[in-house]
This record gives sequence, structure tokens and C-alpha cells, in this order.
Amino acid sequence: MRKRFARASDLGLTAREFAVLRRLDTPQKVQAYVHNLRQNFELDGQNCRPVREVLRSRRAHCIEGAMVAAAALWVHGEPPLLLDMRAERDYDHVVTVFRRHGRWGAISKTNGIGLRGRDPVYRSLRELAMSYFHEYTNRREHKTLREYSVPFDLRRIDTSLWVSGKKNCWDVCEQLDELRHFRLVSGRHLKGVTRRDAFERRVNRLLQYPRPRALVEKQLARLERRRKK
Repeated sequence: MRKRFARASDLGLTAREFAVLRRLDTPQKVQAYVHNLRQNFELDGQNCRPVREVLRSRRAHCIEGAMVAAAALWVHGEPPLLLDMRAERDYDHVVTVFRRHGRWGAISKTNGIGLRGRDPVYRSLRELAMSYFHEYTNRREHKTLREYSVPFDLRRIDTSLWVSGKKNCWDVCEQLDELRHFRLVSGRHLKGVTRRDAFERRVNRLLQYPRPRALVEKQLARLERRRKK
């Protein structure tokens, strides 16, 4: 379904659900809405909930927020495009990309400061992806971003799966993983990459939404088991 504008019937949403997306008529409004969604910490296990479930629960992690943003853009006549960024010894990050006056920008759901959205000032997707390189780090403070994908048009997947469904939409994750990805940095360039310093580490501890106690206890228990080994 390659329609330019998505209607409520195309997305399988109720009038009330569709009205939320209709109000988000600029990328700035979409980004603000996605930021205000509480963080999905996946306390019950990994998930990839469709747009309807995110609208209902008002919680999301990166790919869930990206799908909400893509749906909102599609409602207003823009292609629902996702960009996958691959990392080494770290999690992937997925953003929604859009264009303004020939420049690329991104809408992003993240709980920290470094991987938030980007204004539409980047001449290419590579340039946009590289803007995430310095802040894209793992728990050992290594800069881990390595690849970015071609844009993926969500109109290639049935909306009953990624918008109005009630089950996890793993199809999106699988299709993103199968996309062609491009290398951002080569081995010889990585030799000059440093780890974050102490000040950057302190700043990176700032979170928009605090980790729930249950998650903290689970992480502490995991560390304790590792120490005993």
C-alpha cells in the first residue's frame, strides 16, 4: 500500500487513535510527542509493540517510538521511513528519517541525551548517521556505532502488523536486519577512536525517565552472579 496519505481506515485505527497522529503535523511536534512517551524498559521481556499499543500505554523504546513517528508522518503525506544503525558489542538504534529542503533529519526515542533526534540539516544519510558516532557508546564507554542502513519504507509491511496489531511486530525488526548496510568507519580509523572521559560518563548518566526499581534489582542480581563465577 503506497498511498501518499494514510487515513484511519488504512491504518486500522479508531477515530480517537487517529486523532492523536493527526495533531502531530510537523516533525517537531512528532519528536515532542515521542520524547514525552515514558520509557519502555521491557520488564516482561523483549517486545516490539505496534503503534496502537504504544498509543494506548504511552510507553515506548526506540523502534516503537520510530514506528509511531513514521505513522504520524505518513498521515501528513510523508513517507514512513526508518533508518537502522548497527553497533558493535552494543544494541542497534532505529530512527525515523525525513527531509526538509533537501536535507535529512531524524526523529528518535531514547532515554538518554546522546541519541535524540536531529534537525534536518544533514546533506546525506551517512552524514546524519555520523552525527551519532561520538555519543553512541556501550557500558564500557567504547564508541560502538559502525553501520547505517538504506531507508526502509514501512508501507512495505501490512499495517495490521505494525500499526493496528496487538502482537509484537518482529517483522519490522527482521526486515531492518536484512537491509543493505553501509560501513561508517574502517579498521584503521578506529585506531584513533578514544573512550569517553570521566566528565562525559557523568553526563551520560542523566536519564529522562529513571530506571524502575525492578530493573535495577535485576541488573544488580546479574552482576552478583557474574562475580560469583
